Amino acid sequence: MGEKKRIPMRILPVFLLICISSFQLLHASNDDAIFYESFDETFEDRWIVSQKEEYNGVWKHAKSEGHDDYGLLVSEKARKYAIVKEVDEPVILKDKSVVLQFETRLQDGLECGGAYLKYLRPQEAGWKAKEFDNESPYSIMFGPDKCGATNKVHFIFKHKNPKSGEYVEHHLKFPPSVPSDKLSHVYTAILKPNNELQILIDGEEKKKANFLSSEDFEPALIPPKTIADPEDKKPEDWDERAKIPDPAATKPEDWDEDAPLEIIDEEAEKPEGWLDDEPEEIDDPEATKPEDWDDEEDGEWEAPKIDNPKCEAAPGCGEWKRPLKKNPAFKGKWHAPLIDNPDYKGIWKPQEIPNPDYFGLDKPNFEPIAAIGIEIWTMQDGILFDNILIAKDDKIASSYRETTWKPKFTIEKEKQKEEELETNSAGLAGFQKKVFDILYKIADISFLSAYKLKILDVIEKGEKQPNLTIGILVAIVVVFFSIFFRIIFSGKKPATVEKTKKEPAKTSTDQEEEKNEENKEKEETSGAPRRRTRREN
Repeated sequence: MGEKKRIPMRILPVFLLICISSFQLLHASNDDAIFYESFDETFEDRWIVSQKEEYNGVWKHAKSEGHDDYGLLVSEKARKYAIVKEVDEPVILKDKSVVLQFETRLQDGLECGGAYLKYLRPQEAGWKAKEFDNESPYSIMFGPDKCGATNKVHFIFKHKNPKSGEYVEHHLKFPPSVPSDKLSHVYTAILKPNNELQILIDGEEKKKANFLSSEDFEPALIPPKTIADPEDKKPEDWDERAKIPDPAATKPEDWDEDAPLEIIDEEAEKPEGWLDDEPEEIDDPEATKPEDWDDEEDGEWEAPKIDNPKCEAAPGCGEWKRPLKKNPAFKGKWHAPLIDNPDYKGIWKPQEIPNPDYFGLDKPNFEPIAAIGIEIWTMQDGILFDNILIAKDDKIASSYRETTWKPKFTIEKEKQKEEELETNSAGLAGFQKKVFDILYKIADISFLSAYKLKILDVIEKGEKQPNLTIGILVAIVVVFFSIFFRIIFSGKKPATVEKTKKEPAKTSTDQEEEKNEENKEKEETSGAPRRRTRREN
């Protein structure tokens, strides 16, 4: 009997999650979804690619990297893309909850481009899906967009002003940022009948807003009741000055407007040793005229200037002049003091008049969703769209998140962690090699020769146990500086390792000669001070 293969414990949780998710998906009813596109099958017979000339980006039916799951792929860089699918019946966005949800994966990152969806309202008569472009009117635009300073998950809705009949774009204020990794993410917008909007990323709430609040949308959905009268003009005699110069004030008689800010310090005296006849710069006495210098072409040669060495020891050179000092009589130009303006009327504003475009509203009057389109311009390829869903409530959307997105995200997250560990390990190994290369050079320094064997032994241990690299580096640095400071402050050279050699026994005559030699050396050194070496300094 062959040995049974076991599932590795590390993969077991992911495996179980996939099994559970697959079971849930099999038992989920398609009736729960108003619209759902999984892209499991090719899109050509269901989605219409725009035939407008500027939309030359190629859409592909492709697998998500590392999965068997298919999606709609942006396959080329620096292109415009447009594709649309009309829904079977318009989706009504009034008086009930509606959830908009889809997945994107930025497989090559996103530096400049969009990955959002447009939920189109019913188009004018005669409109064809193959003519879809950025002018095709939408009801809601939702999804990530990033380029330069822009980094947001858009939520924009167009609303018809019942007074003017014009459609106005209303942008969500302070939207959440786009995740910066290359993993699959699911974006959810929940529109509730109580005028509340919730934005979720990966099932986590990132933004809550109210459609009727001026603090949440720009411009506000409900216009102000009054506006500034565009015909109103500021009267010519309207005085906005809160303060004016005192007309009764006069300049004091002793006020001298011509007095300078600084005057010569008459009490200053020339410092002793000032060299009046010495210039601050002199010709460089070591400079010589270049051999290839041509006086006719290059002009008369002049030696370059250098600082006059005589001035370095003196307080100064050249003509001495008294320095300037602050003028105690300086007052500057006289101005009359300010007083309250008796004619001040405040800052003028035009009068308010009733806003002709004002309307009251209890709920937004959203246009129905008649089609779902992707119309983007992007500098990146590798953007994958998947699992586009319109549902009745978030419980349904949550079920789809658990069954379609979460298993992929979990696998991608595990793989990302493994890659980060490998990258960190490779970086640490490179760092350790550089450290050990430096340590071997330190061991070869001449004044550490007495400790070389010990240092090499420590390095070899460190190479066998890389986790000790920092501790070994610190230990050797401590040893290095300990020996260095001992040399500096003791004036002694470290002992050098020499091969021991057996010397013949000294005779009494040899000892006498050595003693005389030592006395002679003492007499010579006592006559003049001993010159210290640089190391002893």
